[in-house]
Amino acid sequence: MGKRLTDNLSSRYIEAANNLKPKCARRKIVAYVESYDDVLFWRSILADYEDQTRYFEVMLPSRSTLAKGKKTVLMNQLGKNMIACVDSDYDYLLQGRTQTSRYMLGSPYVLQTYAYAIENYLCYAESLHEVCVTATLNDHPLIDFPEFMRQYSRIAYPLFVWSVWFYRKQNLSEFSLLDFCSFVRLDSVNPRHPEDSLAQMAKRVNKKLYSLEKAHRASLEEIEQLKQEFAQLGVTPDTTYLFIQGHHVMNNVVLRLLVPVCNSLRREREEQIHRLALHKVQLQNELTAYDRSVVGVDQVLRKNTNYKQCPLYQRIRRDVEEFLQLLQPAATPPPCNTHS
Repeated sequence: MGKRLTDNLSSRYIEAANNLKPKCARRKIVAYVESYDDVLFWRSILADYEDQTRYFEVMLPSRSTLAKGKKTVLMNQLGKNMIACVDSDYDYLLQGRTQTSRYMLGSPYVLQTYAYAIENYLCYAESLHEVCVTATLNDHPLIDFPEFMRQYSRIAYPLFVWSVWFYRKQNLSEFSLLDFCSFVRLDSVNPRHPEDSLAQMAKRVNKKLYSLEKAHRASLEEIEQLKQEFAQLGVTPDTTYLFIQGHHVMNNVVLRLLVPVCNSLRREREEQIHRLALHKVQLQNELTAYDRSVVGVDQVLRKNTNYKQCPLYQRIRRDVEEFLQLLQPAATPPPCNTHS
């Protein structure tokens, strides 16, 4: 009886151990990304397409060095078992006017963000309230974030069109990406009057627009044509923030908005605790518990995943599905080696 029980336990252990091993006969597809920050974003997309026939391994672009970045990713020999997952930057909007843009648009083995970078998804307007709730544990909506980002985008849009126009002309000395970002930053934001920061930005933008239109009167028709092309590419006045440099949008727009909002929400919660506490011991305990529960809004924003309803994100998914069609019909999986 004791030996039979031991045999049963051994069998169960072996079965459990085998279940921990990777599935045999699955196609491994390597997905190269630009940096550490990109791993989670692309993993969250590609994991939805894993099954008993294939799986993805998301990794940095080089196995032998610490080299990173889009150029290093695209230098790899891509194919059905090796793909590149990269930020679009301006390459999507350049529409084949550079070698990199042509390669990204033409290769089925290159997946791109369409938005400038993954940071633009992390800053997806419809998700920013949830970011604040997670950071402060206070669900009081102080600002309509989607409307704020729409207003921001509408102000930035005309100057953004000029920025891409200069890029297409390869004339970065007159109006560089850095120059553009300096005009569409936010200064300090007052949560009670967030419109003030937009008004200050609008003054800078309008002044620069006037000088560009005056200096390039002969190109105004091209600018209007570019706006029409943008509409076909999914760039609208309401969504411009998704196509502006990602780090700029995160650090100089969204965090400058979220930090004061979250500070206000924390103060509001702490004032409530002070008001409702029955005695000093309860007050101290509640304040300590609350302080331990809140998280820095910058940390929450960088781990944000509530952007999957973004239309651009759905375009990435369609590209993944089109790539997987290239793998069909899949070869019959070889039998597992039972002796290994």
